[in-house]
Amino acid sequence: MPKILIVDDDQNIVRLVRGYLEQAGYDILTAYNGETAVTILRHERPDLVVLDLMLPDKDGWDITRMVRSDPILRATPIIMLTARVDDTDKIVGLELGADDYLTKPFNPRELVARVRSQLRRIELDTESETQRLFLEVGDLRMNVGQRTVTINEQAVELTPTEFEILRVLLDSPNYAFTRDELIDKGMGYAYAGMGRTLDSHVKNLRRKIEPDPKKPTYIQTVYGVGYRLAK
Repeated sequence: MPKILIVDDDQNIVRLVRGYLEQAGYDILTAYNGETAVTILRHERPDLVVLDLMLPDKDGWDITRMVRSDPILRATPIIMLTARVDDTDKIVGLELGADDYLTKPFNPRELVARVRSQLRRIELDTESETQRLFLEVGDLRMNVGQRTVTINEQAVELTPTEFEILRVLLDSPNYAFTRDELIDKGMGYAYAGMGRTLDSHVKNLRRKIEPDPKKPTYIQTVYGVGYRLAK
């Protein structure tokens, strides 16, 4: 049974989210502040974190930085929750390594769907025997089984969502994916405003793998369509 850590200082939201996720069959851990969340993360190693952005001590950004810098925890999917609706806050969260972003008030059923999608994607990556284990274009190489990426033989650290988007692109070099195709194959579901989330993940990928992110040679924009990985 996958373990999910819910981090929010609002007990009503924790109670609501916990109820829906337990009903969906998940084992739930809870924290009402950042320090407790960090302790649980390091001792319990949950399979996914639902993380409020605004907390009374460490905020969601601090915790995300910690998770992504920890060799053991860095692959843990993070879904951020926040009352902030400014696109800048969403982009910052994604750039720091959040895999998804949900604005309060939210539909708890949608949150459950996003949790399922994140966990299902990891499960499929682990179980698939037909998936190509090694993908390579130029100096960009991916070991799907070990979930590692290198560029010019230098390791690149990616979030789970960034890894999956890149895997989809690498698996079909020169194919022009529509934005909807890439959202479906790389992120597993779609909702209003998902295009901006995809763009943020692509921006992060370019920053990590491109010699010059402003003039990308790998992940190219196909105007009016979406993206492709140039071979």
